[in-house]
Amino acid sequence: MTDASPIPVFDGHNDTLLRLYERRDPDRGAAAFLKGGVGGHIDLPKARAGGLAGGLFAIFTPSPHLGVDYLEMMRAAAYDVPFPDPLPLGDAQRAVFGMAATLFAIERASEGAVAVCRSVRDIRAAMAQGALAAVLHIEGAEAIGPDLDALHVLHAAGLRSLGPVWSRPTVFGHGAPFRFPSSPDIGPGLTDAGRRLVRECDELRVAIDLSHLNEAGFWDVAKLSRRPLIATHSNAHAVTPHARNLTDAQLDAIRDSGGLVGLNFATCFLREDGRMTADTPLEAMTRHLDHLIGRLGVDHVGFGSDFDGAIVPAALGDASGLPRLIAHLLAHGYDRDTVEKLALRNWLGVLERVWGD
Repeated sequence: MTDASPIPVFDGHNDTLLRLYERRDPDRGAAAFLKGGVGGHIDLPKARAGGLAGGLFAIFTPSPHLGVDYLEMMRAAAYDVPFPDPLPLGDAQRAVFGMAATLFAIERASEGAVAVCRSVRDIRAAMAQGALAAVLHIEGAEAIGPDLDALHVLHAAGLRSLGPVWSRPTVFGHGAPFRFPSSPDIGPGLTDAGRRLVRECDELRVAIDLSHLNEAGFWDVAKLSRRPLIATHSNAHAVTPHARNLTDAQLDAIRDSGGLVGLNFATCFLREDGRMTADTPLEAMTRHLDHLIGRLGVDHVGFGSDFDGAIVPAALGDASGLPRLIAHLLAHGYDRDTVEKLALRNWLGVLERVWGD
C-alpha cells in the first residue's frame, strides 16, 4: 500500500524575522506571525497548511543605504550588484537583538505552537507535539566583534547556526556578490578574526553557514573546520553560473565532509539565465536537485528556501505551496524515501552531526 501521508519539511533558511521586525508592532510581530493574513511567505497558518515543520530562522541586518534596488537589477540579462558598505557593530547588534527578541516573543505568545529549538532532540520533540520548530540562525556576523564575546552571549541565547558574511565585507571575511554570470572566485578569504570565529564556532558546535561566502573563504572554512560543511541556501553553479552558487569542487568538499546543501528557491539562483522573476517553472528546481544529488549523493541535499528574502517561483507561492513542490518531486521520479530525505531527514542528520545530539 502506498503511503499517502503528508511529508513534513524542515527548511534551512528564511528571512521572516526581518519582515516581522520591520513592522515595528507593539507585540514584536507575534500576532502577525501567529494569525497570518499580513503577507509574506511564512506565518503559522501558512506553515501548517504547507507542512512546514520547522527551520533555521535567519537574523539578517540589511544595510541602511543599499543605494540600488538589487531585486530589480537582477531582472536583467547580466548584472553586478555593488557591495553595500560594511555595517557598524552597534547598528548590527541593535537589529540582531531586536530580531532575536521577535522570535522569543512569538514563542511566548504561541502557547506551545512555536518552539525555539537548541538541539535535534528539541526539534523532534516540537514536531511530535505539532509545534513549529524554530532554530536561531544569523546571516552575516556583523553583530559579533573580533573579540567574539557576542558569539558566546548569542550561543547562550540559542544561536546554533551562523553565516560569517552576507554579500558584503565583515571583519571576518568577504561575501560573494550578486553577480551573473560569474564565478564565486572573487576576492580574498577569511581574515585572522574569521579564522578565530570558525575555530570558536567549532568548539561551541555552532554550524557554520557557507552560503554567501566567496570561494576563497569557503576553502578557508573547509581547511579549518572539523565539522560537516553546510551551505544552507545555495545552488549548483554548473546549472546557473551565478557567483552565489557552488562549483562542483565545492560540492565535492561538502559531500566528503558529510555536510549538506539546501536548495535555494530564489529564482535568480535557479534559472539558467540568472533572472529574478516569479515566472519560473518548478522544473528549474529539479534541474538543480538532479545535479546536487548526482554530485553530493541523496543524503546530503535539503531545502533552503530563502522565503521572505527573495522572489520564488509563482507555482510555489509561499510556504503553503510546499505540497505542490513535494508532488512535483514525486512526479519527477524521486521515490518517497528520497523526498522525505530532501524535505526533512537530511537536515536533522547533518545537524546531529554538527551539534552532537
